[in-house]
Amino acid sequence: MASISERESREIEAANASGTTPVVFIHGLWLLPSSWANWADFFKQAGYAPLTPDWPDDPETVEEARANPDVLAKKTLKQVADHTADVIGKLEKKPAVMGHSTGGLFAQMLAGRGLSAATVAIDPGVFRGVLPLPLSTLKASGPFLLNPRYRGRAITLTLRPVQIRLDERPR
Repeated sequence: MASISERESREIEAANASGTTPVVFIHGLWLLPSSWANWADFFKQAGYAPLTPDWPDDPETVEEARANPDVLAKKTLKQVADHTADVIGKLEKKPAVMGHSTGGLFAQMLAGRGLSAATVAIDPGVFRGVLPLPLSTLKASGPFLLNPRYRGRAITLTLRPVQIRLDERPR
């Protein structure tokens, strides 16, 4: 299990020292805690104590993630949920937990463990047993899911259009 990072420790200490309600923001796949920066600032200005936990082994910057995308691969739902639960366990007050996409799924998992005072799951990832996927999701992810060379690998997303052939080798 990944230990709590120095950045996370600073956020925990600040939240506990503030005496205000902590809000834990959980990022989704292919993102980093910094994706919540504007939301964290907004909530801090509104009188809350924001925390943006890492997923285990998250790189610190987008540049580091792009340089070594494989560090983002092979995380399990349990590993990420347990790490976030460890962060929440260091808080003196029960937090509100907010997550987007896969982070929304984690928010729901943590709520199920009784770790949040309030939970917001924004367009959460689906959990086991939910089968229907929108056609747009299948169209966007199909080339990656169907190509066995991508199994267990992290793939960086870019702003430029990507065309992938099923016989294409990953970079």
